[in-house]
Amino acid sequence: MTAKSRCDLVLCGVSLPGGRVADLSVRNGAVCHVGAGLPAEDRIDCRSFTVLPAAVDMHVHMRGGRQGAKEDWRTGSRSALAGGVTLVVDQPNTLPPLTTGALAADRVREALASSCCHFAVNGGVSPGADLRGLWRAGVMAFGEVFAAPSSFAEGLAPGDLERLLAKIGDLRGLATIHAEEANPGPDTSLPAHHALRSPAGEARAVAEVRRLNRNSARLHFCHMSTAASVDAAGGSSVEVAPHHLLLSLEMFDPEDPEGKVNPPLRPEAEVKRLWSRWDRIHAIASDHAPHTREEKALAFDLAPSGIPGVETMVPLLVARCRERKIPLQELTEKTSWGPSGILGIPRAGFAVGERADFALYPGEAGEVRADDLHSKAGWTPYEGMGAVFPEIVIMGGRVAYRFGDFPPASPRWFPGRGYIGTGQMKNGADTARP
Repeated sequence: MTAKSRCDLVLCGVSLPGGRVADLSVRNGAVCHVGAGLPAEDRIDCRSFTVLPAAVDMHVHMRGGRQGAKEDWRTGSRSALAGGVTLVVDQPNTLPPLTTGALAADRVREALASSCCHFAVNGGVSPGADLRGLWRAGVMAFGEVFAAPSSFAEGLAPGDLERLLAKIGDLRGLATIHAEEANPGPDTSLPAHHALRSPAGEARAVAEVRRLNRNSARLHFCHMSTAASVDAAGGSSVEVAPHHLLLSLEMFDPEDPEGKVNPPLRPEAEVKRLWSRWDRIHAIASDHAPHTREEKALAFDLAPSGIPGVETMVPLLVARCRERKIPLQELTEKTSWGPSGILGIPRAGFAVGERADFALYPGEAGEVRADDLHSKAGWTPYEGMGAVFPEIVIMGGRVAYRFGDFPPASPRWFPGRGYIGTGQMKNGADTARP
């Protein structure tokens, strides 16, 4: 046996799409053989697991820095891994916002020092932002671009939005859009929040962004909460968050700030209409936006918008697959392959050459319990809901999560297409191999 024929890991007895059962041999972070397993350093019996390509969550807010009490890269990335997510894309409405190449590089260094999972970083879009500098610093995409104000971000005026989209188009970048209308009025309850940021206003905002995109920048619409908004997106890619699919106004006390999020939770009838657009959704992303219990316990009008969700996103949806409400293959397409395609990164999968990032889900379903989650937030709006959490997660061909533990792994930074640096910076997290 030669060193070349030996691999790092074999996943034995994997049920592949289409019904075939085979061993997946992994070398240097990628699948190298499908069939009878090659000699390997490590072998995992997968016959009792559902093996899925690990998720790419293209919309998270990992906080850190001055917001470290809410979340940091270590806790947020562990939460991701424990939920079957091996790559996250961090949004730029940080404190301070990521509007220059230097600030983006600082953010990457912060993540490299602590992240336990793969990551990418988006660049902020504002009238004074250095978009070219951000692109060259390696941001994955631009935005989320705010068409209406939200937490730590002001909405852009139409003229500014048109000008900035033109610049993004010139760079051949991807613009990720937060499309809403935020109207004035007393924001004192979930129904009021829903009315002030209405479904019709969200759809109008989507249409207006498309109208202003005269230079044909590539558009991706984030966290669409209504069927009308999905329809208004035209040929652009569409993202939906689990909370808009699985939660509704009727599930909360009207004055409960735990359900406060932008765009708002909608009535059950609107949730059903959003499900009717399932085939039009390209990506499911968590919009993981953790706030502390104390912040969420404030009076409704003072409580910040946002909920934690990176750890619960895929487990909640796997449980829906077990209930035959979602085809398993379509879940993979919307949580892993779709986001990879939108971002232009190599996908995880079962074919030779694909990234060896997998999550192994047991046969038994459980429930979401805040005490079991890894986010600093310490709460979840999904308490008690059925979910199937992975027991083992493979990242880069190595075990990164196993039965509650986080063995040393090899997280990477994924720079965007405009990156002109000389090479990958070293990850200093305690999960990184030297």
